[in-house]
Amino acid sequence: MSTAIKRTLIPTATHWGTYYAEVEGDRLLAVHDYEKDPAPAIIGPGIVDAVTHETRVARPHVRKGWLEKRHNSDRTGRGNEPFVAVPWDEALDMAAQELQRVKDEHGNGSMYAGSYGWASAGRFHHANSHIHRFFNQLGGYVSHRGTYSYAAAEAIAPYVVGPFRDVLNTHTTWPVLAEHCELLVMFGGMPVKNAQVTSGGVGRHTCYHGLRDCADAGCELVYLSPILSDLPPDLGGEWIAPRPGSDMSIMLALAHTLLSEGLHDKAFLERYTTGFAPFEAYLRGETDGQPKTADWAAKISGVDADTIRDLARRMASKRTMINSTWSMQRAEYGEQPIWMTVVLAAMLGQIGLPGGGFGLGYSSENGIGNPVKQFHWPSVPQGINNVSDFIPVARISDMLLNPGAEYDYNGERRSYADIKLVYWAGGNPFHHHQDINQLVRAFQKPDTIIVNEIFWTSMARHADIVFPSTTALERNDLSITHWEPLSSAMKQAIPRVGESRPDYEIFTGLADRLGFAERYTEGRDEMDWIRHLWDQSRQRAAEAGFELPDFETFWEQEHVELPDPEKPMVMLEEFRADPDAHRLQTPSGKIEIFSETIDGFGYDDCPGHPVWRAPDEWLGAERAQEFPLHLMSNQPRTRLHSQLDCGQVSQGSKVAGREPMTLHPDDAAARGISSGDIVRVWNDRGACLAGAIVSDQVMPGVIQLSTGAWYDPETPGGLEVHGNPNVLTRDRGTSRLGQGPTAHSTLVQVAKVDGVVPDVTVMRKPKVEG
Repeated sequence: MSTAIKRTLIPTATHWGTYYAEVEGDRLLAVHDYEKDPAPAIIGPGIVDAVTHETRVARPHVRKGWLEKRHNSDRTGRGNEPFVAVPWDEALDMAAQELQRVKDEHGNGSMYAGSYGWASAGRFHHANSHIHRFFNQLGGYVSHRGTYSYAAAEAIAPYVVGPFRDVLNTHTTWPVLAEHCELLVMFGGMPVKNAQVTSGGVGRHTCYHGLRDCADAGCELVYLSPILSDLPPDLGGEWIAPRPGSDMSIMLALAHTLLSEGLHDKAFLERYTTGFAPFEAYLRGETDGQPKTADWAAKISGVDADTIRDLARRMASKRTMINSTWSMQRAEYGEQPIWMTVVLAAMLGQIGLPGGGFGLGYSSENGIGNPVKQFHWPSVPQGINNVSDFIPVARISDMLLNPGAEYDYNGERRSYADIKLVYWAGGNPFHHHQDINQLVRAFQKPDTIIVNEIFWTSMARHADIVFPSTTALERNDLSITHWEPLSSAMKQAIPRVGESRPDYEIFTGLADRLGFAERYTEGRDEMDWIRHLWDQSRQRAAEAGFELPDFETFWEQEHVELPDPEKPMVMLEEFRADPDAHRLQTPSGKIEIFSETIDGFGYDDCPGHPVWRAPDEWLGAERAQEFPLHLMSNQPRTRLHSQLDCGQVSQGSKVAGREPMTLHPDDAAARGISSGDIVRVWNDRGACLAGAIVSDQVMPGVIQLSTGAWYDPETPGGLEVHGNPNVLTRDRGTSRLGQGPTAHSTLVQVAKVDGVVPDVTVMRKPKVEG
C-alpha cells in the first residue's frame, strides 16, 4: 500500500518577490506569489527548473592544469580547460594552502575579494558579508568602492546634495506624488521592468501602481528615452526620443529657457544653493561662446527646439518632479546628468515641496518611493579591513592588467595593486563588467582564482577552484530589507542539490584550516545566527518605537509587516523649512551648483559645474560612420541581471536560442533583417550573435540588447554566440571623479547571418574529468 506524498507550501523570498515554494517530497513543483503583492514580477517561476538544471555545480571542482601544477599552471586554460571533480576536504585543503601561501609570500594586499549585493535576498546568507568577514579575519584584502548600478551618481552626489544613500532613502513617496505632482518628467523613462527587484527582497511591487495613481490623479507624464516601452503604454505618457547620450544638452537647454524667460526661482537659488553665477555664465555662453539654447540642443539631440522650450515652460508652471534613472549615469560623463537633475529642480525652486523637486532612481529599484518606516536592520558584521587599498568597482580589468599603474579617482591619485589571488562569492562579473574580452585577458593574470558558485557561469568556468554553493531554497534565512515594510521567514524548501554548501559553511571550512573558525562563526550555526539577527532587529525596533514579535512567533507566522511611517516623506522638506538648522552634508551645507572642491581637482571630464561633453561613442560622433547604431544594453525583463538565465522564464524569451535584440523597422529594412533572424552585432572590441525583433519600440539608429545572457564564446575571446552585449561595451570610466561603468556609450553595426551558426553551449556543464 503506497502512501501519498504531501504537498506543502514553504515561505521564501528573492530580490524579485516573496513566494511560497510548492514542494512535493524533495521536488520543487512551483513558486506562488505572495498574496498581498499587487503586481508580482514575471521572474519568479524561472527558479523552478533552474535549481536542478544541468548547469548546477554539484561538487567541488579544480581546473585540470591548476590541479597538476598549482599556481604555476598555464593560466590561458581558464575558461576552456577541463575540470576535475574532487572531494570537499581536498578542495578546502588546496584553497586554504593557497590562501596561506599568497598571504605569506605577497601579503594581504595581493588578494582581491570580489562580491556583489544581489547574490541572495537572505540577510544571513549574504555572500558579500561572508566573503568580506572571512578575508578581514584573514588579515584583509583589496576591496572595491561603489556599484555598477550607480557609481557615478554615488561619487557626484556628496558634493552636490549629500550622500547618495541618504538621497535614495528619502525620496518623496508615491502617495505624495499622486496627491501633489502635476508634471512628472522622466529622463531615461520609468521602466517598470527594472522595478521588479529590490536588493534584499520585495514584499509588494509598488512602482507601477504608484505611476498609475499619478496618472489617474491627472499628473502629466513626460519621458525621454530612445525606447518607447520605458514607460508602461497604458499610462498615456508623452514620449520624447533624444539621441542616446544627448540628454545633458536637453537639460541645459531647459535651464537656458528658464533663465532667458525669467522662469527660474531666484529666491530659492539665493537661499538654498551656492555657485549659480558661474553656471549662469556658462548657460549664456559667456565662458565658451556657445549659449545653451533649445536650438543648440536640438542639433545635438534631434529633439525639436519648440518641444524643449514648451517643456521648460510647463515645468515652471506646474508642480514638477524631475527624475533620472540610474541608466542615465552609466555612460561617458555620467556624473553630469545626475548633477544637472538637481540643478534643474533647484532652478524651478520646488525642492522640498510635496510632489516637486527631483528623484535619482524611481523605478531603478522597486523600493525607491515606497512609504516605509525608516529603520536600519542588522546584518552579519564584516569586521575591519586592515588593507586600505581599493579600486573603483568597475576598474577590475585595469587593476589585473596594469599592476602599479596610476589613475585618478574622486580627487585622489592612486595606483593599482599587484593581485595574485582573486576570490569571488556572489556575483558574475561577466554580466556586470564591460569589454568581456579584456576581462578574459585580465583573468589570466592572477596566480589563482577561487569561486563559490551555484551554476557553471563564466565566472566559475574561469576559476581554478570552484566550490558549489546552495540556492536560497536549500537553506534557512530571513528577508529583512531597508525599502520594504515586509519581513519574511525563508525556510529551507528542498534538500541541498548535489554536494552544495552555503557560503557560510564553505568559509567556516576554510577558516578552520587557517586557524580562526571559532572567531569566524562565534560558535553559532545557521539557525543561531538567524535568531541572533532577529533579536538584534527586535532591539532596534524597540529603539525606533515599535515592537517586533519574538523569533518563534515570527518563524511560525512567516511574515511581519512594519508599521506605517509617522508622516509622509518629502525629500529635503526640513532643509527647505530651515536651511541653517538642517544643513546638507555638502561642503557648503547647501545645494552646490558650482563645487569648489570638484573644481579644485582639475578634471576636464568633470569640471566645477554641470557641462555638456560629447561622448566618444554616440550617434553624433565620427565613429558612427563605421558603427552607425547605438547599443542600449539595458536591464532584462525576464531575470535579475544574469540570474536564472538557465530558467524557463529567461529561456522562453530567447529568439532562435539567442538573447533577443530589438531594432527599428527602418534599420532592419536597410539590412534585410526580419524578426526571428539571427544577426551578428559587432564593433572593434568584439562580436556576438542575437535573435532579431523588428519593432518601432526603439527609435531609428538604436538597438536594444539586454545584459545578462551567459557569456558563450565560440573560441576563447572569439565570437560570442548567445547575445552577451558586454563583448561590445567599452571598459572606460565615466570620468576621473566617479570611474563608473559606461555601457550606454557604445556604437555597433548589425548584419543578418545566413547559413549554419554555432550552437549555444553555455547551458551545458563544462567538460569534467574524474
